[in-house]
Formats: sequence, C-alpha cells, structure tokens
Amino acid sequence: MTTSDLERRPEPDNDVGRTGAASEPSGEGRAAPARPSLADKAAAPVLVKKPAPVSVRASQLAWVLSLAAGAVAVVYLFIIRQQQLPEIVTAIRAVDDTRADATYDAAADIVFWVVFGAFVAMWLVQVTLLVSFSNRRPNTRWWLLGTVLFTGLAFLACREMVAIGDRGVPLVRILLLQLGLAVLGLLLAALPGALRWTARKHDVARAPGSAPGGGL
Repeated sequence: MTTSDLERRPEPDNDVGRTGAASEPSGEGRAAPARPSLADKAAAPVLVKKPAPVSVRASQLAWVLSLAAGAVAVVYLFIIRQQQLPEIVTAIRAVDDTRADATYDAAADIVFWVVFGAFVAMWLVQVTLLVSFSNRRPNTRWWLLGTVLFTGLAFLACREMVAIGDRGVPLVRILLLQLGLAVLGLLLAALPGALRWTARKHDVARAPGSAPGGGL
C-alpha cells in the first residue's frame, strides 16, 4: 500500500456516534408539565349562620312575649291563692251544697293546683318547643298548636272556677294577652318564608374565592 492510497483512505466515521448521541433528548432539557389551575374551581359548600326571615323573627318575638305574659300570670295566680280559695269554695257550693266544709276546702285546693299546674306545665313545654322551632326541628308547629289549644282550655277552666271576683279580672286579661300572642306567633310561623326557612334546616354558602355564580 502506497502513500497515496493511505491519503485516499476515508477516516473512521466517529461523527455518526457523536451525532446520534447528541440527537437523543436528555431528561434535563424537558420542560415541567403545567400545574392545574385552581382559580376556576368551585369551592366546597360550608355551613353559615344567616339571619332568619322577618316572619320567623316576628314569630319568635310574639312567642317570647307570650311566655313573659304567661310567667306574670302564673306568679299573680300564686300570689292571690289565699284570697281566691273562698271564691272557689263558693263556686263549688253552687254545684252541690250537701257536703261537709272540709270537702269543699279540699276540692278548692285541688281545683286551684290543677289549673296552676296546667299553666306551669304548658309554659315549660312552650319554652322547649320555642327552642326547637328556632333550631328548625320538624313538626314543631303542630306541637305548638297543641299547646295553644290546651292553654285555651286551661284558660276557660281558670275563668270559670279560679279567676273569680275582682282579683280574677287582671288574671283573665293577662291570660287573654298570653293566648293572643301565642296565636299570633303560631300564625307568623306558618307564613311561606318561615316554612321555607325550616325546610332548609341549614344555611349553606360557598367559601370566599369561589367562581362567580358558585355561591348559594
């Protein structure tokens, strides 16, 4: 082999290996994937405390005033107990005048304490039911209606047998005020806005930063 043949011999193709290695993509040169956007995500609903409708607040006010009048009536009835017992005895004697005096005294005590206990029991039940109504418990209005009807019957019994004489006139007026306020509170609680408020049970809203139109 002559010198001219060596000069014409091609050199090894080392550039092919270098070119192939350079053409392979390296991990360091890849761009990181874009992070998902959180700006348009709807936030999860959260429980909030919204003001009650006007009808509910008016109903609650009427019931509170009714309970206040009922408390005054109970206290006043207890204060005039000794003065009213002879009046009750007279009313019982008008029905049957053939019994002993001790029997009339015992009957007067029984009548008084039965009426007094009925008013106290209904007052306590109405306080409990008012709390249940404020907490949106179902069917509370029906129970309140039952207490109003029972209080009306107790009022009739009290007017006929206990609230007798001059001292009984203020008691009758106070009881009428209590009963009227209770009926008003019950009617206000039955308005459409109050019914929807109870049916929702909870006030739900979207957290701050939610997408437009995502709140309730």
